[in-house]
Amino acid sequence: MTDHRNLRIALAGGGAFGAKHAAALQRIEGVEVSAVVSSTLESAQKFAAEQGVGRAVASLDEVLAMDDVDAVVLATPTQLHAGQTLACLEAGKHVQVEIPLADSLTDAEACLAAQERTGLVAMAGHTRRFNPSHQWVRRRIEAGEFGIQQMDVQTYFFRRKNLNALGEPRSWTDHLLWHHAAHTVDLFAYQTGSPLVQANAVQGPIHPELGIAMDMSIQLRAENGAICTLSLSFNNDGPLGTFFRYIGDTGTYIARYDDLFTGKDEPIDVSGTDVSMDGIELQDREFVAAIREGREPNSSLAQVMPCYRTLAALEQQLDAAAGS
Repeated sequence: MTDHRNLRIALAGGGAFGAKHAAALQRIEGVEVSAVVSSTLESAQKFAAEQGVGRAVASLDEVLAMDDVDAVVLATPTQLHAGQTLACLEAGKHVQVEIPLADSLTDAEACLAAQERTGLVAMAGHTRRFNPSHQWVRRRIEAGEFGIQQMDVQTYFFRRKNLNALGEPRSWTDHLLWHHAAHTVDLFAYQTGSPLVQANAVQGPIHPELGIAMDMSIQLRAENGAICTLSLSFNNDGPLGTFFRYIGDTGTYIARYDDLFTGKDEPIDVSGTDVSMDGIELQDREFVAAIREGREPNSSLAQVMPCYRTLAALEQQLDAAAGS
């Protein structure tokens, strides 16, 4: 059954990704960004004014008490994700939480249990499932025209100080494993259509001030034989972001967020792949459609849970190596 009334969505998080979601949601017909919440009321008011949203509030609890909010998008610090996802579901609100769903398997599984108990739509922001570049590759795979033999992925940032994507000081610390590796671990299993059967990780020294590893290497193998090599660094002083090289049986493709190239760096036109060239907008459109149609969304908590089980196993490996 499709619900055609306006969908009223609150946005929690007034940072770089919150701005991306605010812009994306305002491009979706029949959606109203009904309230925004940030770390303080003052920052929420500033963000609301910048994004053209009429209501700013001081806390997520206030949002969850509102009768005129149907759903919440969480673009808040990683350490808040699981607790806020649970709070939204317990308050009867559909929820989309930015990646990662949680920074522990216990918390991730608690969120899935709450979703199953409430029957609400709950999805995680695994944006790579929605980028037109990766969608284009997936369609070739589904048509039997391309099979992945290896994915070679580089996730590189220059983050020796605790700054966000806008270059502003962060109130929390990012994480290579639970945040950035989550994108690739999930995408590799999603694109191969095969469960992960082997995962290995090593990491470099722990930063004395940030308390996190600044460099990490991960190897994955899917049941169908495909492999993935993932290099992650916060020390890279060069092109920033994540770059995916699909090495397959009939070609090689390089995905840079929403854009796609051949192995020889020739651009591929993916503009007709979906209704937008913005992966965040496509992710938000899926969230809205799933609520209106009463169905499970792509990137539902159930679908991404294998990713978090793999991340937990990798964390155990890294902890064991650090203690040996």
